[in-house]
Amino acid sequence: MASQAAELVEYIAKAIVGDREAVNVREPEPRLLELETAQDDRGRVIGRQGRVAKAMRLVLAASRSGADYRLEIID
Repeated sequence: MASQAAELVEYIAKAIVGDREAVNVREPEPRLLELETAQDDRGRVIGRQGRVAKAMRLVLAASRSGADYRLEIID
């Protein structure tokens, strides 16, 4: 079962991307989330100068379930 932090990241990412089916959030090790999207949507998730990715990390850190998690965006 996915953690609440992973569900939060998935929800935010699906709201941003064009191809919602390609969004994949996994937890390869404790307290680490990896976000994978379609190649065309990677720029949307990262944003200009990393602003969107930074905002996603900030929301994750502010949430009760994701306070101790790190978020990496996979190429």
